[in-house]
Amino acid sequence: MNIVVLMKQVPDTEGDRKLAADNTVDRAAVDPVINYIDEFAIEEGLLLKEAHGGEVTILTVGPERATESIRKALSMGADKALHISDEAIHGSDAVATAKILAKALGSVEWDVAIAGSEATDARGAVVPALLAEVLGAPQLTQARKVTVDGSTVTIERVTDTGYEKVEAQTPAVISVVEKINDPRYPSFKGIMAAKSKPIDVKSLSDIGVEAGEVGLSNAWTQVASFENAPPREAGQVVKDEGDGGSKIADFLASKKLI
Repeated sequence: MNIVVLMKQVPDTEGDRKLAADNTVDRAAVDPVINYIDEFAIEEGLLLKEAHGGEVTILTVGPERATESIRKALSMGADKALHISDEAIHGSDAVATAKILAKALGSVEWDVAIAGSEATDARGAVVPALLAEVLGAPQLTQARKVTVDGSTVTIERVTDTGYEKVEAQTPAVISVVEKINDPRYPSFKGIMAAKSKPIDVKSLSDIGVEAGEVGLSNAWTQVASFENAPPREAGQVVKDEGDGGSKIADFLASKKLI
C-alpha cells in the first residue's frame, strides 16, 4: 500500500506569530514545527503501513527550512519524502497549494493521501477537499477512524451529533482529526535512521507547474491590511438593583453580540 502523508511546517503556536511586510506569515520570526494535526496524519499513515504493508512518503510544500520537520517525520517511521521547494511558491493560497500538491502526487504512486484537517497558521481547513477536487478523487474528511479492506477505505467522519460512516475506493484523499490516535515519539534509533532516508527535492518546473499560476500575486485571497489588537481595558461592573439582566443585555447589544 502506497501511503502519502501531507505535512506542513508552520510557526510554533507558542511563539509570537506575526505578519511580514507583504502581509504574509513571517515564518522567520518564530521557530518552525510540524503542524500539530499533521502529526496525527503521520501516525495514521504509519499504522496503515504496519497493518497492510507498503511505504509511507511524506509530501511537503515549503521553503528549504522545512527539511527540519521532514527529518522529524522520517524519524517517526516514514520511509522517504518529497519536498516541493521553490521561491515562486511564497504567498500561495489554498487553491494554489492544492494545485501544487495534486501535481506532486502525479509524480509518485499512491493509494491514499492523508492530511491533517487544518493548519494552525491559516485554519482554513479546505486544502484536503480542494486537493480531492483537483485530483477528481473521493474525499474522506474529518476522520476519527480509518479502516482499509483491499481497495475500499471506510472512515468515521466526525459530525456535530456523532459520526457518519463514509466509504470510497482508492485512490482517495483523507483528512484526520486529533481524536484518531496518539502520535508516537521518535526513538533514538529512528532519529539516526532518518539521517539516511531519501528526500527528493523538486521545483515547480519539475512537477509541471508554472510559476505564474501560484504565489502571492496570483492568489485568489490576500490579507489587505491588519492591525494589532488594542490593549485590554478595565471591565465594566454591573450592579444588580433588580435590573441587572437588562443592563447586561444592553451592554451585549452595544457590542453587537446579541
